[in-house]
Amino acid sequence: MKRNRSIYVLVGLIALLSIIVSLVGIFSSGGPGNYEFDAITGETVTIYGIGVYAYDSVSVASQGIASDVITLLLGVPLLLIALILWHKHSFRGTLLLTGTLGYFLYTYTSYVFLWMYNPFFILYVILMSSSLFAFIMMMMSMDYVNIKDYFSPKLSIKLFASYQYLIGTFIFILWMGKIIPTIFEGETPVGLEHYTTLVIQGMDLGIIVPVAFLSATLLIKKKPMGYVITSVVLVKGFTMLLAISGMMINMMIHEVTMELIPTIMFFSLALISIFIFIKLLRQTNPNLQST
Repeated sequence: MKRNRSIYVLVGLIALLSIIVSLVGIFSSGGPGNYEFDAITGETVTIYGIGVYAYDSVSVASQGIASDVITLLLGVPLLLIALILWHKHSFRGTLLLTGTLGYFLYTYTSYVFLWMYNPFFILYVILMSSSLFAFIMMMMSMDYVNIKDYFSPKLSIKLFASYQYLIGTFIFILWMGKIIPTIFEGETPVGLEHYTTLVIQGMDLGIIVPVAFLSATLLIKKKPMGYVITSVVLVKGFTMLLAISGMMINMMIHEVTMELIPTIMFFSLALISIFIFIKLLRQTNPNLQST
């Protein structure tokens, strides 16, 4: 079956623009450097003051630069490799491409709504939009009727489901632990700094956690959608957790204060995600081509 040309255009656009914004994010300079800023909440925030992330806090700028590095060194190569495999009607390529698009969608949605406004805002919007529509088209292209045939009969259903329940539970507990004190004790959320709201927490609690739980449940029941969503979640989890690990390393380099237990947990989940990712690829049927 002939491939959808729109996918080639969108993926090419995503690769090109993400390379541009990542390179600028990493290497841009100029500005006054770090300085203190009193937020409306009364918190004193250290502003990065350099390059394209000049108006972001040191914490968020550190995460942005690390995310740019991961996108450049892992995200874009994986996206292009997946596109080539998908072009050859590889089912593994289909899973890789869909999951990697999920990574780009999440990443640039956070750039649009969390990062302080900068000259690349419209490029972040284009990247978010392109990733969204490419992701939707990939999900719509799946062969849901015969989806089980694309996986090994010995698929580690319990392992993959447990991993998703673990990720969902960890994220839920971590973020609710940050939010609950603000509801009952009137505290300002830790890490809000000079931003207006908790964007990442909102995305994770509103989308990532429900999708992880739903996907795991559907997989256990051996529903076709469970196989597809699980594959996407596992690929997206692999790329995103590596990106988060890079963010935390860069935050440590910039001496940003971090909580010990969540940091250890994220690094541990990143290592587990590599094992899970490899196992998923090994348990897909290499002899079947995707539609």
